[in-house]
Amino acid sequence: MANEAHDISSGAVSLTVPSHPKYLYVIRSVIFPLAVEAGFGRKEARHIVLAVDEACSNVIKHAYGGDPSKTIVLTVSDDASQFTVQLRDRGKRVDRASIAPRELDEVRPGGLGTHFMGTVFDAVHYDTTVDEGTLLTLGKKKQQVGT
Repeated sequence: MANEAHDISSGAVSLTVPSHPKYLYVIRSVIFPLAVEAGFGRKEARHIVLAVDEACSNVIKHAYGGDPSKTIVLTVSDDASQFTVQLRDRGKRVDRASIAPRELDEVRPGGLGTHFMGTVFDAVHYDTTVDEGTLLTLGKKKQQVGT
């Protein structure tokens, strides 16, 4: 990832995974313990995992058109106030106008991933200004506990 600006701290964990659904378990296996370590309860950590899994599935399906020879770069950072997950692809750029979540009362398969991401995370940002593809940043604020 040459010379791309990220708002990720130096203590970030990065992982590059092939863009094949059979490798999504690797991403899930990394996200869950990091979310728990960041202070989220197990139920909330599972929601974070599912939202990231949905985002990765969207990359595989939409950005790469199911091409398993591509990669997804996952970067996770955790600071005192926020847990951040970034997903970087080098596929077809996302059309931000077309990714609005569908209405929940519209009964049909698919289309709930973006709704779920927006429900689980406080911030969802698609950066299409990178050299190619998309950089998706998902941010979740931490509850500040009184000392």
